[in-house]
Amino acid sequence: MQDKIKINIHLPEELEKLYRSDSQKFETGFKEIYAEFENDDLVNFWRIRLAYDKAGERIKSFQWADIALLIATCLITSFFIKLPDLFTGKLPDYQFYQKNAGIIVLFGLSIFAFWTNKITDPKKIAFIVTAFIVTALYINLLPSDPLSQSLNLAFIHLPILMWFVYGIVYINFDMKDKRKRIDYIIYNGDVAVLGAVILAAGGILAVITVGLFSAIGISIERFYMEYVAICGVASAPVVATYIIQNFPTFTNKIAPIIAKIFSPLVLVTLVIYVFTLAVSGKNPYNSRDILIIFNLMLLGVMAIIIFSISEISIYKKQRFNEMILFILSGITLIIDLVALSAIFYRLNAYGITPNRIAVLVSNLLISGNLVLIMMDLYRVNFRKAMIGEVEFTISKYLPLYAIYAFFIVFGFPLIFSLR
Repeated sequence: MQDKIKINIHLPEELEKLYRSDSQKFETGFKEIYAEFENDDLVNFWRIRLAYDKAGERIKSFQWADIALLIATCLITSFFIKLPDLFTGKLPDYQFYQKNAGIIVLFGLSIFAFWTNKITDPKKIAFIVTAFIVTALYINLLPSDPLSQSLNLAFIHLPILMWFVYGIVYINFDMKDKRKRIDYIIYNGDVAVLGAVILAAGGILAVITVGLFSAIGISIERFYMEYVAICGVASAPVVATYIIQNFPTFTNKIAPIIAKIFSPLVLVTLVIYVFTLAVSGKNPYNSRDILIIFNLMLLGVMAIIIFSISEISIYKKQRFNEMILFILSGITLIIDLVALSAIFYRLNAYGITPNRIAVLVSNLLISGNLVLIMMDLYRVNFRKAMIGEVEFTISKYLPLYAIYAFFIVFGFPLIFSLR
């Protein structure tokens, strides 16, 4: 499609035919070649038209049927999240949420995605439902041992695995389309931002509601937190998804701004932290806590890099942000290599454990991803490559994380005998 657009770039009638033949492929191809013709009036007309059409299409989908589905999905999610109370009369315990919270929330999102994507193929529906049921049965049949590293790792990685399952529904089972994978990443960034806003607003509402009832001598704090609040938290991602899909012009403005602000701040914070750590004399080789902080920091920074790259405009070069991301990826890679050396040191000094193996594999995955991202960002900053190359590198790497999560969830408890 890219080549066809280039050949007919100055032929309005032919461009219209290409667009009508396959609007989705046309939009993807147009984004890839835009930078070469960004000063052309006709090309800019198509840029505006595609952006307008996309927003208009989403706004038209605002229907009462969608609102009814939103309410139904939130009720289903709330029902499952309160299962322990409904059937035992006791407060939900930590073990139930540890095993099932991620499954429940992502199942609710999958229900909503099936409706919005108009997926009616029985085979596809059966595949996803089976995946959720089998995973739920498996994880709940595992014993709950807080001292078992392999079990705790399985519980932690289960939401990550189900996130990939939900992603298949979100991209309408089109796993070959790399662009849709990037759209899924962008969507998750939008959900994180909007979800935080919804939860903050919900927190304010909770304080006001509890305060109003307390003023007239009625204490509803326990009931509100155990039922309204927990159901609201579980439903927040579904509500955020509904807003993103129906009001894209609102959400599309927030996420890029946050990405632009946070990338430089994270870079400055990271440099200050590394310098302070070196001066303090502490290191991840001798301190398990510092190594844990190192790895959490790596995961957070990696997520910010991927999210920021996805939010950078593909229609216009943003040299400052692209350079910030290049430097940030380089510093993060150095930190990751230090963490890797510390992990190898601790493996040699203290032996093999499920936690150390999991951390080692995750760090190797992250370091490989960072190397590829940094190489692409180098070409973007110094070889006039397009930011789209970085996006496709990220999208091609995603299945490796899915395989890793699957192996941790289903392989570790077996390999380490629930140890």
